[in-house]
Amino acid sequence: MKLHELKPNPGSVKKRKRLGRGTATGQGKTSGRGMNGQGSRSGGGTRPGFEGGNMPLYRRLPKRGFTNIFGTQYAELNVEVLNQFEDGAEITPEILKSEGILKKQLDGVKILGNGELEKKLTVKAHKFSKSAVEKIEAAGGKAEVI
Repeated sequence: MKLHELKPNPGSVKKRKRLGRGTATGQGKTSGRGMNGQGSRSGGGTRPGFEGGNMPLYRRLPKRGFTNIFGTQYAELNVEVLNQFEDGAEITPEILKSEGILKKQLDGVKILGNGELEKKLTVKAHKFSKSAVEKIEAAGGKAEVI
């Protein structure tokens, strides 16, 4: 197969409907918009969520809670994920991000204690759960708060 032989699957690409090209086309004159009304006008139509004058659903439902703009969000990671590093390695948030373990660092990294740790590691993070610290130290490693 060569590049010039590539073509889309049959039926996957449709021609666009050419509107307003005379009455013989079947889509002439009003171009499928009907005679009068909001939808027939240029720039007409309603915004998303408009219910014809009814109180929209997003305004009828009660609102709850708020977003704390001063709150800190931690990227959470379990100790079992750290087993993929070599024995005696030093692990920092930058290394975790470069390895693709963390997608976003957010406001910091928190290590949680789910799973088992078999390797002796020096882990540097912003926060640790008590069980994570116990498991890291039981394996002979160190948990350092940045």
